[in-house]
Amino acid sequence: MLEMKVPSPGESITEVEIAEWLVSDGDYVEKDQAIAEVDSDKATLELPAEASGIVTLKAEEGDAVAVGQVVCLIDTAAERPEGQASTKPSTQKAEAPVPASAPTPKSTTTYATGTPSPAAKKLMDEKGLSPDQIVGSGRDGRILKDDVVKGVPAMGSAASEDRGASRQKLSMLRRKVAERLVSAKNETAMLTTFNEVDMSAIFDLRKAHKEAFKTKHEVSLGFMSFFTLAVVRALELFPDVNSMIDGDYKITYDYKDISIAVSGPKGLMVPVIRNAEQLSFRGVEAEVKRLALRARDGQITVDEMTGGTFTISNGGVFGSMLSTPIINPPQSGILGMHNIVERPVVKDGKVAIAPIMYVALSYDQRIIDGRESVGFLVAVKEALENPIEILMNGDPKKALEL
Repeated sequence: MLEMKVPSPGESITEVEIAEWLVSDGDYVEKDQAIAEVDSDKATLELPAEASGIVTLKAEEGDAVAVGQVVCLIDTAAERPEGQASTKPSTQKAEAPVPASAPTPKSTTTYATGTPSPAAKKLMDEKGLSPDQIVGSGRDGRILKDDVVKGVPAMGSAASEDRGASRQKLSMLRRKVAERLVSAKNETAMLTTFNEVDMSAIFDLRKAHKEAFKTKHEVSLGFMSFFTLAVVRALELFPDVNSMIDGDYKITYDYKDISIAVSGPKGLMVPVIRNAEQLSFRGVEAEVKRLALRARDGQITVDEMTGGTFTISNGGVFGSMLSTPIINPPQSGILGMHNIVERPVVKDGKVAIAPIMYVALSYDQRIIDGRESVGFLVAVKEALENPIEILMNGDPKKALEL
């Protein structure tokens, strides 16, 4: 009998939460098959089976379990039940053709078809539903909690006026985010300053070079490289913005580790671009793409999300016009990017139409004063409005490595 214990997701993490069991008690599992999703205060990870056999669950969904605690047993001596297909991922890229004489099956069923997860079963019992009333969308037709929620008849009628509501425990990751946000509001003297940026020069650069850039480097020339390098320059000019408070001391960093806020399957994640001051436009874009893909696929590690010295948040991808971003503690500043809208502006005494982005800098006034915060944001604006001279030393092709 194999005891499966909770592995350590990363340094300083001592506890995780069982977000969802992907198998039921008594199921036969294959080695390396994902049997559970566990939440830490940094990310959500899959728990793979360490061996093949019959699984016995030792923890419930929603339970907080310590790293190293036994969460299930696997009877490695048990044989796969007759008729159960292997759950190992297939290496075939295409399905084998069905002989002309063989009828095409309408559906494929396995042991999991119609079997509810523990959370789904609990909700079904509350609603008085049976498995044959719900269509499962999980692995092999497994009924998940969302399937039950969607399968419940619409609440309310003209006669009864019943109205429904659901109660769901926040994941450990979401609870930690909430805790950090409240901490940032309560424990810092946070202020926000705003400015606007004319993005015309960057639009022209991207229009002229984006195709050649993508062809040569296999990555798109986006806005993040311009903003990241503009921030790196501004941090060099105003080092207090790249500092943190540690008790009665101020720690100022020589390096620039830029945290970038990205949306992951379980919520907001903030991976870090290490030593951004050493990266070119190509280097920044490649790293942004790598981190965003890892966050999207749930592969981001704790180490990749810790240690940043400054954060850039791009709410513009969701359509945000203006916001006051909250500091990512223990950092002292965060830059908010927003959507780009064509607006009337005055150029050379005449009204013209230009793509304008509003930017916001939230900062901790305990360590950054008004002169430095405004100066920092103006430096970012200057670099973005004149990128060829300030960020590219007058040679766009060389800077873009074309």
